[in-house]
Amino acid sequence: MTAQAQMKFLTGSTMHHVLTMTATGAIGLIAVFVVDLLNLFYISRLGHKELAAAIGYSGTLLFFVTSIAIGISIAATALTSRALGRGDRHQAKQLAGASLILMVAIMVCLIVLTLPFLNQLIALLGAADETARLAVRFMYIVLPSSILLGLGMCLSALLRSVGDARRAMYVTLGAGAATAVLDPIFIFGFNLGIDGAAIATSLARVVMVVLGLHGVLKVHGLFAWPPLSVFKRELKPFMAIALPAVLTQIATPVGNAFVTQSIAQFGDSAVAGWAVIGRVIPVAFVVLFALSGSIGAILGQNYGAKRFDRLRSTMNDSMKITVIYVLVVWLLLALGRNLLADAFGAQGTAHELITFFCLFVAGSFLFNGILFVSNTAFNNLGFAFYSTALNWGRATLGVIPFVWLGAQWYGAKGALAGYGLGVVFFGVLAGVLCFRVLRQLEKQT
Repeated sequence: MTAQAQMKFLTGSTMHHVLTMTATGAIGLIAVFVVDLLNLFYISRLGHKELAAAIGYSGTLLFFVTSIAIGISIAATALTSRALGRGDRHQAKQLAGASLILMVAIMVCLIVLTLPFLNQLIALLGAADETARLAVRFMYIVLPSSILLGLGMCLSALLRSVGDARRAMYVTLGAGAATAVLDPIFIFGFNLGIDGAAIATSLARVVMVVLGLHGVLKVHGLFAWPPLSVFKRELKPFMAIALPAVLTQIATPVGNAFVTQSIAQFGDSAVAGWAVIGRVIPVAFVVLFALSGSIGAILGQNYGAKRFDRLRSTMNDSMKITVIYVLVVWLLLALGRNLLADAFGAQGTAHELITFFCLFVAGSFLFNGILFVSNTAFNNLGFAFYSTALNWGRATLGVIPFVWLGAQWYGAKGALAGYGLGVVFFGVLAGVLCFRVLRQLEKQT
């Protein structure tokens, strides 16, 4: 593929680029969400509650590993797409190579540091007895394959940096399809239970890497072994993006943990309702998550080329998509709120919470969406600290006081309303800061 083709975001409609990248990203994310549900579904069919609980505890621990991989991938996209935007393909290839090597090195260090303490970490999460033993066993198989997960995520990010949304989607879809096929074979066919689920997950990550390598190496030739001088020069700017991005990713589960704790005081039915809402959110608002993960390459290339008109256009288009999408989804959720609650067999407080979320709280994702896309802009334009500060502000100041007061005044519904209201300020602030950053960069240039 020609160098000009790998700078595709510098020409053409920014709205077209945003829509194309987001659509393919959304398809890949939906595959991930569905496969995760299938994995848990297959395990639950074995009839032992300890198995499903073990998967849950393992997932919590693996989330932090995934967050680190996401942070490194964000840095890889930002730096590589900037180099492509400047027309420096040689540097882009070296940056891609350095990103992949750094990903492997960091994942290896993380695994080496984590494996000896798995028992203590699982116990710290609250697991005990047979559940803890199963969770540790699952982690011993899956954790080493985090190297493959990190590589696959980084390869997908590099494909997005050259604008190859289709092959970036194939990386995720391929892993999802492999898991969907291998899970029942290893869990039921080979009668391996939770060990089978762990093996299937690891093998699916092999598929992820193979597909990613084909796109990055064979199709785009986007790899060069970086000399030591490149490592020394690029490590600081790389980590300046990666570290805040990791911290940004970790903020969300911290806030959600407080919401869960606040709702738990109103009984198991309330927790069940919140659990359903937690599954509805990523599926209903998948486009917002895909949008924030897809526009980084568009911003990076145009920033590298100093096309500030296209940077503004990209952000304007992203904001328009966010508003229209959230309003449509909010309307659909409001109209189908009772059908949705009934589909999950929700009763009592659970039913009330689900319908309340669909009717009122879902609208707050308008501000979540603005926060998401603004954070992507900060990460790719050299202001990663803003995304970290805003996300942690949202997860603490935008959650704890609002949820606590809501729970005190109006019970479980009040806690849920507080969760929605708390994001309004941070969403507005993120949007204002985002366009201020664009004006500041243009003036400096």
